[in-house]
Amino acid sequence: MTKRMLIMLGCIVALIAVLVLGFVLYIKKMIASAPKPFPQTVSTIKAASVEWQPQLTSVGTVTPFRGVDVTSEIDGLVREINFMSGQTVKQNDVLFRLNADADIAQLHALEASAELAASVLKRDEAQLAVEGVSQAQVDADRADLKSKHALVEQQKALVEKKTIRAPFPGRLGITAINRGQFIHAGDKLVSLQTIDPIYVNFNVPQRQVAQLKVSQMVNITSDAFPGVKFAGKVNAINPIIDTGTRNVLVQAKLGNDKSLLLPGMFANVSLDVGEKGRYIVLPQAAITYNPYGSTVFVVKSGDTKDEKGKPNLIVKQVFIDTGMTRGDQVVITKGIAAGDEVVTSGQLKLKNDTNIVIDNSVVPANDANPHPQEH
Repeated sequence: MTKRMLIMLGCIVALIAVLVLGFVLYIKKMIASAPKPFPQTVSTIKAASVEWQPQLTSVGTVTPFRGVDVTSEIDGLVREINFMSGQTVKQNDVLFRLNADADIAQLHALEASAELAASVLKRDEAQLAVEGVSQAQVDADRADLKSKHALVEQQKALVEKKTIRAPFPGRLGITAINRGQFIHAGDKLVSLQTIDPIYVNFNVPQRQVAQLKVSQMVNITSDAFPGVKFAGKVNAINPIIDTGTRNVLVQAKLGNDKSLLLPGMFANVSLDVGEKGRYIVLPQAAITYNPYGSTVFVVKSGDTKDEKGKPNLIVKQVFIDTGMTRGDQVVITKGIAAGDEVVTSGQLKLKNDTNIVIDNSVVPANDANPHPQEH
């Protein structure tokens, strides 16, 4: 290779080196002049250890202390209706009377027949004393009298069935039966419910059965009466676990002297279980729930400083374990400690080491007993 060729090759290499160096310097200049990302604005809260009464919650259904659809055992024509729809009645109060004229007449005939049989027996017993009749005749007379009395009692029972009474005290529903209407045996005439006291039936998962006991205090609320609490006690625990849901049915009994709770309502049920303790609590808005686990962003001091010389704030994503909930709050059993500052809003724009600015002028709800905004 000649000297001239070597010089040309060296010039080409030098030119390439100069171009590469210039391109690198240009890229660095562009990177340096690029706008730096602004810190993300978030709200935060410090994790606090608070006193907490563990509770078991469920949704139940209000059922009557006693309830029945009043029906008739026999067919008949309605002659009297002795109540108003919605009226409160006592046990054995007459509700309906059916036409019983023919049955009463038949009863009188049977009573007359029984009286005759009694007279015949009395006369034959006198004849037996002077050996005017045989003992067999007197025995036949006695059997006939018993048969006549049995027919009388049977007819009395039939007449009594024509009078339909309240089987227990309670409040009547709305009836669609009218006077003069013919009813059949088994037809629903009117509902009767005893609603003071009243029951609430609710289900509890089998893993919490050990926390239940009879006479345990229960608090009931209903959307029909916001802010009103009804106190009661566990009345019974079903001895059978539902194989489909693995829940156990529990019944609570409570007073209802103002008749506010009505059968068929749904009710929110809460029971105090276990002892009070102190737990680390966060608002539920602070937690991000993912298929791979629940996380929060914890505020940390960064390696850089701001214009005032203070360390910049960054966030670190931390996995946590959650426990019981109460209103807007949730217990944290693992992952953070009391005093840790946790992001409560703005998590969607965050990742590890993101710079942040804290603005707590507006924060998510963190109420143990939240109420609807309209209230």
